[in-house]
Amino acid sequence: MRRKPDLLWILVILFGLGVVTTGYAQSLWASKTDTGMELTVVQTPGFKR
Repeated sequence: MRRKPDLLWILVILFGLGVVTTGYAQSLWASKTDTGMELTVVQTPGFKR
């Protein structure tokens, strides 16, 4: 029964890394959008079927 706490710690570490990575990616995304970059939406005429 020694393996279960090890597995639990591995899951905790992976979850923590996921949270840190997500936070870092969101901060990069926010800093990129703050520099004046805008997403333009191009509307094409509707396709009729």
